Amino acid sequence: MAAAVTAAVSFPSSKSTSLPTRTSIITPDRITLKKATFYRDASAVSGRVVSIRAQVTTEAPATKVEKVSKKDEEGVVVNKFKPKNPYTGRCLLNTKITGDDAPGETWHMVFSTEGEVPYREGQSIGVIADGEDKNGKPHKLRLYSIASSALGDFGDTKTVSLCVKRLVYTNEQGEIVKGVCSNFLCDLKPGAEVKITGPVGKEMLMPKDPNATIIMLATGTGIAPFRSFLWKMFFEKHENYKFNGLAWLFLGVPTSSSLLYKEEFEKMKEKAPENFRLDFAVSREQTNEKGEKMYIQTRMAEYAEELWQLLQKDNTFVYMCGLKGMEKGIDEIMSPLAAKDGIEWIDYKKQLKKAEQWNVEVY
Repeated sequence: MAAAVTAAVSFPSSKSTSLPTRTSIITPDRITLKKATFYRDASAVSGRVVSIRAQVTTEAPATKVEKVSKKDEEGVVVNKFKPKNPYTGRCLLNTKITGDDAPGETWHMVFSTEGEVPYREGQSIGVIADGEDKNGKPHKLRLYSIASSALGDFGDTKTVSLCVKRLVYTNEQGEIVKGVCSNFLCDLKPGAEVKITGPVGKEMLMPKDPNATIIMLATGTGIAPFRSFLWKMFFEKHENYKFNGLAWLFLGVPTSSSLLYKEEFEKMKEKAPENFRLDFAVSREQTNEKGEKMYIQTRMAEYAEELWQLLQKDNTFVYMCGLKGMEKGIDEIMSPLAAKDGIEWIDYKKQLKKAEQWNVEVY
């Protein structure tokens, strides 16, 4: 039997059709050595024939033990739609979720899939922008992390959402350059068609353990997969999943007007204060005690000892999504702490990766 929950949703923009203020979410049923003896009858020894009974024991080759994933991989669909045969969805909603004074625009958009693109939290989809490139060929697809749970923002498994920053920059010649796909997406109007490929990826899938500690590290639009995680954890009810662990989100942005989904996350914290911790790092507005800019690794350093203790547990999972440089900063925090315990951090991180407890998707 399906279960239902009502979730409050807030998108701070008046530039587009907004989502209903209350979303009823219905969860569907989840299909969630052998020994051998050999005989020789006779052998010649010093010119005499003697009878010999020889027993040779052999062992069958060791059976390869199949690795059981700690992640929610069962039934995951990958590459159902490919560039030559994409799924055509429609834009249902597209709204700017950053303030007017933010350095750059970020948009939240919802596309219809009619349930034909069966994705899982942590996966990505590809988008092929309309038009052709300078060689007269279709534009190449661009991958975007999915920002909605598997049920979608409307709770009917028939939509997929993205969080996209409009790319605009000035090149060395002083020319303004616009990213083809990001501008195509940010300019979409409700009703417009969009070509979708995928879903793809297993690196960022959620752990199966509902009692796990999940540490999420995001910069900017790297928040997308974690919004999908957190909706499943705190805004939905499932017959086969109830999160009882600790979800700890660190989100780094340049200005407070760039904080994405802030109201949603604060509602989650009110709803489950024992299970959800939330820390923002606003680099242009906040500093630490030394007067250093508050980047995500700077905020994490305030909890360094606690984080190191958590990382030594076998049910702690780290997920990192966003700018490539963020991982180096985290290495700098953890290396001295690990060294105090006689542990080489880089080697330990490799062990975490092998155990699926350190998951990175950076760009």
